[in-house]
Amino acid sequence: MSAEIPASREVPKENRFKVWRQTRPFWAGLLTIIGGVPIAYLPYGDFRLGNATLAMQTTAGAGALIIGVLLITLGLTMWFQPVVRVFAGVATIVLALVSIPVSNFGGLVIGFLFSLIGGGMSAAWAPAPPVEETDDDAQHDGQLEASEEAGAELETEVVVAAGVPEQRETYESATETTADANGGRNSAG
Repeated sequence: MSAEIPASREVPKENRFKVWRQTRPFWAGLLTIIGGVPIAYLPYGDFRLGNATLAMQTTAGAGALIIGVLLITLGLTMWFQPVVRVFAGVATIVLALVSIPVSNFGGLVIGFLFSLIGGGMSAAWAPAPPVEETDDDAQHDGQLEASEEAGAELETEVVVAAGVPEQRETYESATETTADANGGRNSAG
């Protein structure tokens, strides 16, 4: 779990991965990692078809390796730091586009497409709105826990009061400038 969403002991072990997966752009990170692998591997790898060897090695191998490693890193960033999901998504899209001329048409178009879709999903992903507690959720074994409810109400009031700044009722200018004095018109000289 990340620092933003602490692990809950109340969630059963079989559901922890599901909860973790739903609180971040999981599929976007997975597609980005899958897209980074062929982009990084193909300039260095070779395919064997029977006795024939097909070598895809190019002079741009170092650039392709850097792009592939950065895509894999951005995919992991989407998983473990979902706060920077928009930056990671845009950077993934840019790197996927750069991989077309640098890395054998973006990892034979496979890595390019996976990375492009993963970057778009990451930039578009938004966390689910927080679930509001209802009266049914506050009951435990048929009994209403009044002390927890009273504490929650007090905490809510403090947060709301601290988050709303005071509003001024009237606007009084400390100094009279030409913009204020002439009805919003400026005079030059």
